[in-house]
Amino acid sequence: MRTDNSRHLITAARTRHEYTRSKAIQALRELESAGAPVTFEAIAHKAAVSRSWLYTQPDLRAEIERLREQTHASPTTAVPPRQRASEASLLQRLETANARNRQLTEENRRLREQLARALGDLRAARLAPPTPAHHRGGRGSVTIDPC
Repeated sequence: MRTDNSRHLITAARTRHEYTRSKAIQALRELESAGAPVTFEAIAHKAAVSRSWLYTQPDLRAEIERLREQTHASPTTAVPPRQRASEASLLQRLETANARNRQLTEENRRLREQLARALGDLRAARLAPPTPAHHRGGRGSVTIDPC
């Protein structure tokens, strides 16, 4: 007859359960202290446990739901006035972005023109009758100017 070793399995299951709970509680505390949204998904991901397991833990579930409601109930913290961008600063950033946009638009226009000329020269070279190598004007390749 075999010896009953079930107590070892029970002890191992209890240890695994407590370890998993401690990971979930630690994840909950970290998210809360970081001010991150506390959700079942976030806790499960951070603690490497399943969401369904979290739902089966009454105390953890209640705490997650409480913190989730607390987060939804309170509006997000506003940026302190000293850290907010002034209207003048925002207008300056907008003007800088618009100037860069105009510059890039002009550069794109120039590059399209250069590409069209290069492709036209290439097409003309392909359509022209072949000439002996010593009569070619030394234009073996087409270079596109960067600006």
